[in-house]
Order: sequence, then C-alpha cells, then structure tokens
Amino acid sequence: MSTETNQNPSTSVPEPEVLVRRAGHLGHLILNRPKALNSLTHGMVQTVRDTLEQWREDSDVATVLISGAGEKGLCAGGDVVSLYRAAVDGRPEVGDAFFADEYAMNALIADYPKPYVAFMDGIVLGGGVGISAHGNQRIVTERTRLGMPETGIGFFPDVGGAWLLSRAPAGFGHHLGLTSSHVTGADALALGFADHFVDSSRLAELATTLEATGAEEAIAAVAASGAAEPESPLMQHQAWIETAYAEDTAEGIVAALTSSGDPAAAEAAAAILAKSPTSVKITLELIRRAAQMSTVHEVLDQDATVAHHLLRGHDMREGIRAQLVDKDRNPQWNPRALEDVPTDAVTSAFDPVAAQARN
Repeated sequence: MSTETNQNPSTSVPEPEVLVRRAGHLGHLILNRPKALNSLTHGMVQTVRDTLEQWREDSDVATVLISGAGEKGLCAGGDVVSLYRAAVDGRPEVGDAFFADEYAMNALIADYPKPYVAFMDGIVLGGGVGISAHGNQRIVTERTRLGMPETGIGFFPDVGGAWLLSRAPAGFGHHLGLTSSHVTGADALALGFADHFVDSSRLAELATTLEATGAEEAIAAVAASGAAEPESPLMQHQAWIETAYAEDTAEGIVAALTSSGDPAAAEAAAAILAKSPTSVKITLELIRRAAQMSTVHEVLDQDATVAHHLLRGHDMREGIRAQLVDKDRNPQWNPRALEDVPTDAVTSAFDPVAAQARN
C-alpha cells in the first residue's frame, strides 16, 4: 500500500536528486536527474558520500548498488555548467569545493569495504566514471557508452580517471583521454574499467537478487545465464593505437595517427585537433604521471591541483560555453594549436596549491 497521501500536484514535493533505498541487505542509491542525464550536482555528491559513510558502518547493509534513473544512462558527468557560471562571476572557489567533495567521494568508493555494485548502463561519462569505475563490482551492458570527454570542454580526465587510463593496455588510455572517445561495454571490460557484462534486460532482476544474495554469487548467476560477453571493437585497432600513442609528444601522436593510413586513426587525429590544445597536452602529462603513482589517492590529489588551475584559466570556461551553454560548438581555444602551447602552460598546471587557496 502506498504511503503517499498528497494528491495535489501543485503542492507536491519534488523527488530528491538521489533516491536512497533499503531492501533486505541491499543499500541502493539511484541518481535521479534523468532529464539532465543524471549529471552530478554538489548536493548529489554530498548525499552519496554521506550515505556511503553511514552504510559502511551499518551491519544490515551487505551490498551497495548505484544506478541511474531513466533509460538513457547512469550519469553524464558533473554539473559543470554551474561551475562555469560561478567562474564567470569570479567565484572559481565554488568549483574547488565541488571537486574536493567529488574526489573525496571517489576515494571512498575506491576503498569501500563492502561490495559496491555499479550498473554502468547507457551513458557513463566523466563523473559517471568516477562514481562507478572505482567500485569493486562494475557491470556494463550492451547499451553502455563510456568515455572521459573532458578535453572537449577545456578540462582533463579527472575523478581519478587517469588511474584507470594509465593502467589500460598500451596506448588505449591515451587514446580515450586525448580524443574523448566513447567506448562500448565490451571495450570497458577489455580496458579494465569494468568487471562483468550483463544484458540490460536482466538488471532489475539482479537488483532484486542482491537484496538477499551476496554480490559475487548474484552477479555470477545472472551473467552466466545471460547473453555471451561481446568482443571489444576497440581492440581491433590495437596495432595503430599502440604505435601512435607511444610517441613522446601530442604533436608526434597526431602525426603518427595521420600517417598510419588507417581511416580510424585519421579520425582520432582529427578528434584530438578539435579539442583544447592545452587540455590535450595536460592530459597526456597527467596520464603519464599517474602511471608512476601507487594509489588512486595520489591521482585524486593530482586532479585537485590541476582542476584548481584550470578553473582559473580560459579554455575550461570557453569549452563549457561552446558545448553546453551557448551550444555553438565553436570553442575559441587559446592557444589554438598544439605547437603553440607553451611548456610552462603544462607544467604550471601541476604546481602545488597552498591549502588556503583551495578554500
């Protein structure tokens, strides 16, 4: 029987942006902004983080599940338009606060002591990767479209994404990070961003099973009785990806892609050249540095530093304006070409930030 008694739609209370549900031994978080592709607001990040902290100590919660409302996907990333408006108003510290809480949430997920099951169904971009792919039971489907699209808005693959990109098979992480490409669920498995393939039609059944059955057992049963795991389309391009992305510089990578003779490589070169040149070079350096780090926490600390600097730069505001605000899809990057990006524009993005400057 429903407990809702308010029948007047004019006085109804809007649904929360994160639905927090308990059933059996399952704690279920549902990102609930389907019209915005479940993009993460600061309040959503705080709700997820606070709930995970509570459930970590709750013996009645054996498994945590994260999913997205609607049919389009888990999460399209962070609500960067709000950060853009704050930066334009001269308040970049709003972005610092958002990223500090988001990265703390990512770190909590990475260290979570209980099964953290993520339904990476449909669109999983940017912050959507951060809220799912650091978990320990990551599920993709035939509808998954995963990507780190930040170079297209003058930013970089944050939320600890460089930890995952730097540990993908040779060249593939650089390819995803520089081009902002979307990949399939099968690709995500091959690249180490996911653990299990489940047909999307079985997700509701799996969610119900998780209420009373351990995560590994429940997932294994559904995966084994479902569709066979598909092959990765991206892995068919291993030869030119490994070769081109072994080049030392972004310019060298583009040249190698252009000269490879493969149409897909030429498309990758064109994609890189359309992105913020500064972001492309910072991303390449970011992934290389992440490869030398021993924990995701170090990568997240690096993300906080780079984010602080880019929030105060030109290209992030211009990229968000062009792609998400005015939507003219014509960003005016500064500088406009890879060869014109000064070396110190890259190195300074990694300069330590005093603690008081983050507040």
